Amino acid sequence: MNTFNFSVPQDITVGKGSLAKLPEIAKKLGGSHAFIISGPHLAKMGLVEKAADYLKTVDIKTDAFTEIEANPSVATVEKATEKFKESGADFIVAFGGGSPMDVAKAVGVVAKYGGSITEYEGAHKVPGPIIPLIAIPTTAGTGSEVTAFSVITDHSRDYKLTVFSYELLPAYAILDAELITTAPASVAAACGIDAFIHAEEAYISTAASPFSDAMAEKAMALIGKNIRRFVANRGDMEAAEAMMVGSLFAGIAFSFARLGNVHAMSHPVSAFFNVPHGVANAVLLPVVAEYNALADHGRYLTIYNDISPVPAYTDDFEPMMLVDAIHSLCADIGIPENLTIAINQASKTGEVTREEIESKIEAMAVDAMKSGNIAVNPRSSRQCDIEMLYKIAL
Repeated sequence: MNTFNFSVPQDITVGKGSLAKLPEIAKKLGGSHAFIISGPHLAKMGLVEKAADYLKTVDIKTDAFTEIEANPSVATVEKATEKFKESGADFIVAFGGGSPMDVAKAVGVVAKYGGSITEYEGAHKVPGPIIPLIAIPTTAGTGSEVTAFSVITDHSRDYKLTVFSYELLPAYAILDAELITTAPASVAAACGIDAFIHAEEAYISTAASPFSDAMAEKAMALIGKNIRRFVANRGDMEAAEAMMVGSLFAGIAFSFARLGNVHAMSHPVSAFFNVPHGVANAVLLPVVAEYNALADHGRYLTIYNDISPVPAYTDDFEPMMLVDAIHSLCADIGIPENLTIAINQASKTGEVTREEIESKIEAMAVDAMKSGNIAVNPRSSRQCDIEMLYKIAL
């Protein structure tokens, strides 16, 4: 067994209706002026105002920035940081999916220590504690409320940069399953499969430990058994709660075990073609799972039994059965069949041909190889291997 260590220093509240506990948690944090970072959808739904109203009941002043886009950019971080400084707020409430969470963490860094978020790219470059942060996820997918990562798109180089530091961990997290019941089926599917992949990649990572395995195994069981139900009916509260807690455990798992080729490869797809992160991951998952099958040492059977309606046993299981089960799951929840379809669905400029996509593969592979996740993928990979996998995924 490899040497390992872990710490879960956060205060996490889970339960239906727990958004109402925001004032109590803000008081524990010691803040007097909140800056809510969210997206336009939650603002239109009145949820940002609802959170602000809760805080006002305990005389906490609020300001909000709700211009977060999917795959948020360096420019958005800069704009949000400027607004935070102007507000005079002393803590941040990250309210939404992975994008608001990523921006909130980045603002917490830059507002405290200055410069550009690009200066903190990589591991452990944040010099100390950031602006205090409360995270309230509204998707069951990223697990960002318990992860030490912020992923921001740098359009100047068509690149998704990652800041990794345990200083980014929110002090408090509130998981209220009522907040995810209005998500469209497509969002529920993309976020849910992303959470599953967090657990799956952490589980087969060469950096896995008994602690991360425990988190990953429970996450895969919760998500795998409930994702179809949740996509079919977001009002299914039992499934919604299972998805949220599964996403939470998956986030903890990959914070300590990292990920793998799926995430390394999906970030360039989103950066170059603006494909939603969860969709890019889901399309790449069966391709990478087939590639990694050569390195399986028994874990594929566990993963298979978490997502397949038909159980398998050691004597009759073959790793390729997992690849087939992934294809079936993705088809059931409406994931595009391949990258070409996914890229065209995300395109705002008309049809993107296979040839246009192929012309970007080398550059995407170069960027994928910069990811630390490549190093812990169970099967070693060179740039030529990554280029091959992209071509198979087309």
